[in-house]
Amino acid sequence: MSLAIVVQVVVDRPLAQGFEYLWDKEALGDAPAVGGIVEVPFGRSLLVGLVIKVSAHSDFEIDKLKYVTRRAPLDPLDPAVLRLMNFASQYYVHALGETIIPTIPQMWKKPNDWEKIPKKLAVEQEKKRKKNNSEFSESRIEEYQLNICQKNALKQLRPCSKNEFKVILLQGQTGSGKTAVFLNWLSDVLQDPSSQVLLLVPEINLTPQLERRVCTYFPDKKMAVLHSGISEKVRGIAWHDSMVGKAQIILGTRLAALTPIPNLKAIVVDEEHDVSYKQQVGIRYSARDLAIWRAHDLKIPILLASATPSLETWVAARGGRYEYIRLDQRAQGASLPKVYLINTRDPQSQFSPSDADNPKTKSLLTKTLANAVSQNLEAKQQSLILINRRGYAPVFSCGACSWLSRCEQCSSYMVVHKAGAFGRNSVMSCHHCGLVKNVVSHCPDCGNADLKTLGQGTQRIEDSIEEMWPTARILRVDADSSRKSKGAEELFQRIHEGTVDIVVGTQMIAKGHDYQNIGLVAILDADNRLFSQDFRAAERLFAQLVQVAGRAGRSNKDGETGGAIYIETQFPDAAVFQYLLTHDVDGFLSFTAHERKEAGLPPFTYQALIHAEGKSLDKAINFLNLLKGNLKSRGHVKKGLRVYDPVPKAVMRVAGSERAQLLVESDNRKSLQDVLEEIDRYLRDQSQGRISKEGRIRWLIERDPISI
Repeated sequence: MSLAIVVQVVVDRPLAQGFEYLWDKEALGDAPAVGGIVEVPFGRSLLVGLVIKVSAHSDFEIDKLKYVTRRAPLDPLDPAVLRLMNFASQYYVHALGETIIPTIPQMWKKPNDWEKIPKKLAVEQEKKRKKNNSEFSESRIEEYQLNICQKNALKQLRPCSKNEFKVILLQGQTGSGKTAVFLNWLSDVLQDPSSQVLLLVPEINLTPQLERRVCTYFPDKKMAVLHSGISEKVRGIAWHDSMVGKAQIILGTRLAALTPIPNLKAIVVDEEHDVSYKQQVGIRYSARDLAIWRAHDLKIPILLASATPSLETWVAARGGRYEYIRLDQRAQGASLPKVYLINTRDPQSQFSPSDADNPKTKSLLTKTLANAVSQNLEAKQQSLILINRRGYAPVFSCGACSWLSRCEQCSSYMVVHKAGAFGRNSVMSCHHCGLVKNVVSHCPDCGNADLKTLGQGTQRIEDSIEEMWPTARILRVDADSSRKSKGAEELFQRIHEGTVDIVVGTQMIAKGHDYQNIGLVAILDADNRLFSQDFRAAERLFAQLVQVAGRAGRSNKDGETGGAIYIETQFPDAAVFQYLLTHDVDGFLSFTAHERKEAGLPPFTYQALIHAEGKSLDKAINFLNLLKGNLKSRGHVKKGLRVYDPVPKAVMRVAGSERAQLLVESDNRKSLQDVLEEIDRYLRDQSQGRISKEGRIRWLIERDPISI
């Protein structure tokens, strides 16, 4: 009698352990392998899982084990990506199955379709062979065309192409040509036809532009593009091309950081400071940090590129832990944009009734900014106006009884959206839970029909601009206007083609785009993020302002001015704005680092949040208090480790659930890891999955939170 083959499988469930199954080699057509994707019976259903162990023994009675029902027509995941998944699971204190299975595209998690997949792959391969890449018309910047600063940076990068772990920060002014430098560097890495490289971008909207440039630089290299905006079929094929080594260039957002890439030789993380690299659903991983760990594990170089590095990266580079390469001039030699601060409390900056050009209705722009936009229009240049709030107005109100448009399910307000954003009629929408309601015609409390909107969003600014400059071509770019599959890409293309004069948008317009005719950039309501309970608010505001300022004057040549930046604020003396006046990124980061060190905040300490949510805030707070009490009683709260009192979240209620959080802080990374593992064990003992048996509180551990 032959020995039984027992495999241990993990599934996408909040369970710490794997589950044992029998493997029928004859029925499944092959021997099992660690990393293989399989279908297994689980309870009353069938689930897709991953084999993590193969043996001939089991702690259970063999005849009580169920059989693996199917295996995917796919080679096992390579050992390196399994090591990465194991590290992510341990570091972020998340079940291994919950970590691995969500990274597998949906196409490979449908066992009923597994038999059809080989044919699909063959058909797609034939289509790609026939596809003409002439659509990619971005200009390639050869090495001889680089300026002196770029050539020096490339010279410093070249030795990093060998098989050696190294983290390099490429910090360059906006428009300094960082992309041209790292693409020329990657051409060295890709000379070996088996080499693969990973290129990460923070948002889907930046992918098409970089994809075009990569195709121009490497027309003979196969590229796989991975992000949530593509179809499951396209993503599944790209993921497969990456894992079998067919694709040499893997370009994508944070989910690409966990893609199997067996011959990975270099990684680039563009705009490394961006918060979009932090996953906010499920396992709360940082794609940038996992990319660094992956590079260390594989002993390969990783390049972090940014005009405004995160404080963590900047401190590491200044301290000598990372290589530090700088680009201190714009690629074509133009000066940086001139920054103007408009004090909105100064009457001189506002329109007065006697002004000949005073708008018929109250202007939402200051007089100073309106005059600058008019001059820019006369100069035949485009204007970019940023307000980081979509919709028409953030609040609907009644002046008679003070009623406000609060969301029924969340502790936030419903934003007014004009017709067209969600349908034919104007609506009120909650940006937290997604609830959408028709705009009310009268106050639901007192019946008053004279309702007013408070504040402004992109739609209201767009209306105001249309009234002030009726002949100008105006384009709004936000999540509402770009809902179609290629909406954002088409909108950005219109800007590049010069068919619009004034662009109004959210932070979507601020990042990474290489606009060629922007003469003026304006930031409205800059104070909105200046004062916040989150200690990183000022750092993020500064980064956003520098990034959006960098969209101006990018095509200007030697000796020309780099455009103009206008910032409307009530607090022009704030450090954020004062450092921006001189484009002093290092000065601001040095100032911020000193503040953080004095206050004992990251990157000089390490943090984690324990999230709790339930039907009652009292129950969520009590759940966290019991956890804190347990840690104290068992001696886990000691010198160098602090556990704060639980508090409600900034947005306390979302979709009917009350939310609270407990902050754990440590001076030592390992001490924090130890206590988080203890917390995980304690909470799992009290819970079914990740819901407590008493009080039905849903909980989650988040390592290295980006907002508190």
